[in-house]
Amino acid sequence: MYARRRRNYLLTMGGCIVLFVSAWAVVRLWSMPVAVGMCVVAMVIPPVAAVAANRRGPEDRWWDDPTGDPTSDEWWDELDGKKRR
Repeated sequence: MYARRRRNYLLTMGGCIVLFVSAWAVVRLWSMPVAVGMCVVAMVIPPVAAVAANRRGPEDRWWDDPTGDPTSDEWWDELDGKKRR
């Protein structure tokens, strides 16, 4: 799960860098407003990438891990409507 998160984060941040560099290296020669627009999009990508990389996935089960205290685990399982095996 962490490898997937890391790969997605690096891909989105790589896209951010490509947008920023290409905006000022190539696109500004033809259209300054388009280059500025590309930089605005590149500015929005890092927070979105951070949120997406830290998002809990469906296979992340850290909140269901037993605590090791049988009484506490039974109590939480009862609240969650689970049956202990």
